[in-house]
Amino acid sequence: MCELFGMSASQAMTARGALCDFRLRGGLAADNPDGWGLAWWESGVFRLAKEPLPAHQSVPFALLCETTRSNLIVAHVRKARFPPVNTMDNTHPFQRVCCGKEWVFAHNGLVPDIVEIERANNSSVCHPTGETDSEYAFCHLLSHISQNILASPAANANFSFPIVAMISELIASHGQFNFLMSDGEHLIAYGHDRLHYLEQGGSDSLGGATADKVMIATEPLSGDGIWIAFEPGELRIYRLGKIVGQILTRPSSLIVDLEELPA
Repeated sequence: MCELFGMSASQAMTARGALCDFRLRGGLAADNPDGWGLAWWESGVFRLAKEPLPAHQSVPFALLCETTRSNLIVAHVRKARFPPVNTMDNTHPFQRVCCGKEWVFAHNGLVPDIVEIERANNSSVCHPTGETDSEYAFCHLLSHISQNILASPAANANFSFPIVAMISELIASHGQFNFLMSDGEHLIAYGHDRLHYLEQGGSDSLGGATADKVMIATEPLSGDGIWIAFEPGELRIYRLGKIVGQILTRPSSLIVDLEELPA
């Protein structure tokens, strides 16, 4: 059921080993044969490459895994379920401009109810070009981020993180909702029930500074280090390889229905 990979680092670098391992999960090492996508931050904008084809067979993806250098990466391999159609418009990550920033988003899970909920949203800030519940969920999140920022003249991206956590858990109550999202500065990861992280950095054995880096994946990938599972309903926010925010949501505490919240 789709898989995610993300990286945030203090400097531009490759994620060659992890990305090559992740690519094989697109139809060879795991049953996700219905498309792949890679977004990376470069020169102040997101670059995006994707195909509605098996990742493990893709020559362009193999080349990108070897050559991409960035401090911020979001990648996805797809198992088509809603709808069970692998087209370019249905292939993750999705990309939008909102609140003066460029955003990318990729999702693992199934939340079909969000389609009608977002279609009824009179304050939507984006309209899906594809048919997936994932893209509708992305637009729903951006609508709430936009409203949250507009509500305060001094608002910034950090102001929206609690709103992102609350809306994410409400969307998750309609199914399964794990995602990676970025505004070009932060890597925002929500683990409803299936996500892992690997943090690296600090000092080397000689006391010298090393680059800070975090990698996030649906399932642990090969290489050195211990992958740690997200707590259920955990939102983690990284900037330049370091965690800058962590919010634990609890379904029992979310008493407001998704459809009753202002858009």
